[in-house]
Amino acid sequence: MPKAATQFACTDCGYSAGRWFGKCPSCGEFGTLVEEQPGSAPGARAPKPTLRLVDVKAEEAERIPTGVAELDRVLGGGLVPASLVLVGGEPGVGKSTLLLSALAAISRDRRALLVTGEESAAQVKLRAARLGGSGQVEILAETELEGVCATLEQERPDVCVIDSVQTLYSSELGSAPGSVGQVREAAARLLRVAKESGVATILVGHVTKDGAVAGPRVLEHLVDCVLQFEGDRYHEHRVLRASKNRFGSTNELAIFQMTGTGLVGVPEPSELFGRSVEGEIGAAVGCVLEGSRPLLLEIQALVAPTDLAMPRRVGTGVDPKRLAMIVAVLSRHARIALGQADVFVNVAGGVRIDEPGADLAIALAIASAARGAPVKAGTAAFGEVGLTGRLRSATQSERRLEECAKLGLTAAVAPAGTPARGKLRILEAETLSQAAKAGIDAERAEGG
Repeated sequence: MPKAATQFACTDCGYSAGRWFGKCPSCGEFGTLVEEQPGSAPGARAPKPTLRLVDVKAEEAERIPTGVAELDRVLGGGLVPASLVLVGGEPGVGKSTLLLSALAAISRDRRALLVTGEESAAQVKLRAARLGGSGQVEILAETELEGVCATLEQERPDVCVIDSVQTLYSSELGSAPGSVGQVREAAARLLRVAKESGVATILVGHVTKDGAVAGPRVLEHLVDCVLQFEGDRYHEHRVLRASKNRFGSTNELAIFQMTGTGLVGVPEPSELFGRSVEGEIGAAVGCVLEGSRPLLLEIQALVAPTDLAMPRRVGTGVDPKRLAMIVAVLSRHARIALGQADVFVNVAGGVRIDEPGADLAIALAIASAARGAPVKAGTAAFGEVGLTGRLRSATQSERRLEECAKLGLTAAVAPAGTPARGKLRILEAETLSQAAKAGIDAERAEGG
């Protein structure tokens, strides 16, 4: 019998070839092709009958609540039966802790199974004892893919967590666990079992040094939902967001706090991240919209003279290209000299801002740091900054203003035409220069 030819597969896109390339011909990444042994060819199968879409009965399945309100928010209301969810995050960020807490709440009314490949059953028991309430969770310590699939088909639990998908291996493939072929095969088989057996399955995935989910990109295409768990293991706050969701929005955001008894959801993150010190120079409160939730965030800026030929524009939690554009608009249209200064911007709490409605708050923080004057007390800001210096209105301004009023703020710097809401005073501005004058307290400038 001839020996099977060796294949080389790309760890990013899954492209396979008969020989090694330094650069993947499909995705263009360097050094991503690794060797793997091909599996045996599948046998012939009988064809299956087809259906017309008009004959398909689509029944609205009731979502399964996870018992963790913040997790349900990101999922779109709970787990959809027979769905496949991928959760990625850095080691130690709290993926296993969060999912074990969810399984503990689910097991009170439904069957919940935890398949662990990285820890023994005794190690999981120690964590469960610390979290509490996990006595009804069923556990299976197994890494062989065939055994896991057979167990799911026989037991048919309502929810199953696989921790992690990179530890599963199939004896039919010659490659090692965690390789491209093994991860692709594990995801494909678990997807088939989840759809046929009606098991809502959650896969825990490792991440690369860039923060992306490890393994071929086909892994993210197969699953129904991809969740990213972000945060520093040395800080107590974690952020959960969805990068793909077939059953809900991808704009929702969940905030968790790591405590001695596990992860606890933060229902009012504005109270946590939106508090600023009155009279502090270089700090502004911005109101951003993450999905259906308005958030108040403190944005900090530092402007310092530089000896470099190219001044630095460093942003933590903001898009660097967006930051460079705001600095250029401030220099050109607001007459704030930043050409010989380094500009550093940070979003407090480790939250990342992606929406353009935070442009005005970032600009006010930079202008405050450059002029040495604080932003007016009790004032928030939101609005989009254009290249011409004109301000554009932000979406759902009413909800933003309601969040500002709930936190006790008294005024908001917003683009002209923003309707007033309650007792909150609107400081309207048509241009970025007008907004800087309206929002910054020039009387309290340094040395003035």
